[in-house]
Amino acid sequence: MAIKPASLGRKSTNKNPPILSHEFVIQNHADIISCVAMVFVLGLMDETTSPFASAFISLHHNVSGEEPTREQPLGKPFTYVAGIKDYCAVFFYTLTCIIMHAIIQEFVLDKISRKLHLSKFKLSLFNESGQLVAFYVMSFLWGANVILKEGYFTKFSLLWDDYPNHPMSFLHKFFFIIQLAYYLHMLPELYFQKVKKEDQQPKIIHAVCGFSIICLAYTFGFQRIALVILTLHYLSETLAHIFQLIGVFDRDEKMASVRIVNNAVFVFVRFTSMVIGVLALYYGVVANSTQKLRGYLALFALLGLQCYFIFSFITEQLKAKREAKQLSKPAPSQKKKTPKEKTKKVKKVESDLPEADQSPSAPINNKVKTK
Repeated sequence: MAIKPASLGRKSTNKNPPILSHEFVIQNHADIISCVAMVFVLGLMDETTSPFASAFISLHHNVSGEEPTREQPLGKPFTYVAGIKDYCAVFFYTLTCIIMHAIIQEFVLDKISRKLHLSKFKLSLFNESGQLVAFYVMSFLWGANVILKEGYFTKFSLLWDDYPNHPMSFLHKFFFIIQLAYYLHMLPELYFQKVKKEDQQPKIIHAVCGFSIICLAYTFGFQRIALVILTLHYLSETLAHIFQLIGVFDRDEKMASVRIVNNAVFVFVRFTSMVIGVLALYYGVVANSTQKLRGYLALFALLGLQCYFIFSFITEQLKAKREAKQLSKPAPSQKKKTPKEKTKKVKKVESDLPEADQSPSAPINNKVKTK
């Protein structure tokens, strides 16, 4: 009897989706966006397209600085201000953030999650916290580096001196471009990651609010204050998502007692942010600048945002305590009833019924005498 080849009689399960279909775009979105980004990079190589491509890749609106020359081999560092061309750079680096998101997901998070065999709920938490931890750690280290180089901690008055004339160094401006690009890339990621509609609302609010707050601070000249407060905020968010990752790995929740560190850092960051905001905006910008209305609006917005964070933190803590109390309550014990108690209960139920529906206490003979 001849043996047929294994390939015959089997239907191929790995069918490629149609080109430009939704499934095709989702599976290959990183490669597609990489090709789009390469178009801008190749545009720098031609003289005719170089001005157009450089508007998306390089930083513009420089107000000082010189290229290295023979007289000055080191040149002078460039400083920049905010401008309309920055949003072209935000678009290009949004594409870069989507590509980096796909790289971290495929080569780091997916490889770890395959070994863990997580449920769907824990897998979504793991992917979300893993992406955010990578972004928050990078942003915190980047922001701390700029703060140390600019000397904002050693000379605190630099946060409001000569406001709104606050030119930025290259790393300072590029920090805000990447921040805006990252929060903007969260919106198309909802489609690429196939997020359910019921889970999209908090992610959209997070992306839109983060982009709007950073955009307003960047546009209205609060780059120095925003840099310090964002760096502190990312410290708190890094710890929060690290503990969330620990909660995914720790199935027995043995690390719950360590969360007091996260709570202490959260309170410290919120208190420090409000103190910095009052000192820099009220006693700095409002008192020593003509832009008093802008300073008051920024101060009220900052205090309102910090109060919202504290309120949401307290409500989450109270909710967690209620859930812990409900889980710690023992289940009500049900005693087995004896046959006597069962008969008593039956008699009691029967006594509550109408007389016509009660069972007779003794049998009645309904025999008819026949002669």
